[in-house]
Amino acid sequence: MEPMAKHVIFSGRVQGVGFRYTTRRIAERHNLTGWVKNLPNGTVEALLQGNESDIQGCLDDLSQDFSGYLRDTAITPAPYNPRYTGFGITF
Repeated sequence: MEPMAKHVIFSGRVQGVGFRYTTRRIAERHNLTGWVKNLPNGTVEALLQGNESDIQGCLDDLSQDFSGYLRDTAITPAPYNPRYTGFGITF
């Protein structure tokens, strides 16, 4: 199966609640590569790379873990970038 990438913007109460660290832990559990970071407007941006079912599993887990905090999740396709070999938190 060919790897794919998704660009995701999470909105709601997603800063100051451990969202980035939880995203990294869940993404690593699903064998994803990419990154997650806070944006100045209060949202969180992520690049999730891997197979489609693992990306969806990660998004499902985040939705469940942060059900009281997430207001919206905007997902768009992104080009796969092989330079990411792990999943990190960027600033």
